[in-house]
Amino acid sequence: MKFENPFKRVERLRRVTNVPKTDQGERVPPGQFLTERFPVLHYGPVPRYPDLTQWDLRVFGLVAEEKRFSWQDLMAMPPTTLTVDIHCVTRWSKLDTTWTGIPWREFIRHFQIQPEATHVLVHAENGYTTNLALDVLDDQETMLAYLYEGEPLSPEHGYPMRLLAPKKYFWKSAKWIRGFEFMAGDRPGFWEQYGYHMEGDPWKEERFGA
Repeated sequence: MKFENPFKRVERLRRVTNVPKTDQGERVPPGQFLTERFPVLHYGPVPRYPDLTQWDLRVFGLVAEEKRFSWQDLMAMPPTTLTVDIHCVTRWSKLDTTWTGIPWREFIRHFQIQPEATHVLVHAENGYTTNLALDVLDDQETMLAYLYEGEPLSPEHGYPMRLLAPKKYFWKSAKWIRGFEFMAGDRPGFWEQYGYHMEGDPWKEERFGA
């Protein structure tokens, strides 16, 4: 399968002129269209996991001790279910999406973050990464999600687990997560290196970097 050059993809999105001509409602950020669908957007092949016994999630960098969590470890943590709105940098928004997963604030109770850590680089399959500030992750809506609308995530939407950080554009909610690297200072992830904004706040229309 051939994938579009990331630089060309970002430049194509920069040139988009089809934007909403009318107000989409107070829950919809500027420049977004509402959709009932759940579009599938990612770069690279969709990973498949016939067996989760060998799957794990790594925590490393500025932590007291590097740890690896098995699927069983994570499923033993208390989950939460939330209904949130999500907003994609490609200009679609979907309201009232329901997710179940491990709250970020619960997850970080299971290891010690060093005081100098300010940011996290999220690592996912196929070498994908994205960056988020620790204070952004420290939110009641941030979770490690494994159910969508009461069902396991589909492979195309991140099975077995994805990050959910709905206050940012949806590329920050990385699919197929495999690790969290805690850092002193910020570092661009995959799409950020190709021109997406380092912060990605939909209400400020932080789609692209300078």
